[in-house]
Amino acid sequence: MQFSYQEPKFVELLLYVAERLRCDRAGGATKVNKVLFFADFAHVRRHGRPITGAEYQKLPHGPAPRRLKPVRDRLVAEGAAELHHEDFLGYTVNRLVPLRPADMSVFTDDEVATINSVLDDLAGLNARQVSDLSHEEAGWLLVDDGETIPYEAALVGARQVATATSRALERSVAERYGLGHAS
Repeated sequence: MQFSYQEPKFVELLLYVAERLRCDRAGGATKVNKVLFFADFAHVRRHGRPITGAEYQKLPHGPAPRRLKPVRDRLVAEGAAELHHEDFLGYTVNRLVPLRPADMSVFTDDEVATINSVLDDLAGLNARQVSDLSHEEAGWLLVDDGETIPYEAALVGARQVATATSRALERSVAERYGLGHAS
């Protein structure tokens, strides 16, 4: 799966995500990185292509776009955003604060729906929780630190969580169809 990187879309996605996370106390760089990753990879799962085509690398705290820092620094230098350093529970949150709205016309309706869905799904989670969630992604698990996470990994199924209810249903179905006792 080869996709071309579309920096104008990446820039606008970064500004949009930063704006949506502006009131999120944990909405600093770590959470922004993960939202960008989940948006691109969720869009691959839903529509067969990423939104931005950005390369994401495996880092110890989860996936991060390789172009994030250069793009962020350029936005700050151009006066389109500011970088604030805030205290949150004794940790420093590096928050990108947009000074202009994102140009949403660069996105299709499907892309906007995916972006908003990811933001809604991750709302209320702190940076650690979002980072931990990204560590369950096949792409993050399949590559070594510093390597690029292939978009094909978005199509690898996620591990299913077994609960007491799911195990009881599994046993019930197994017994109903004479498959023996499932554990």
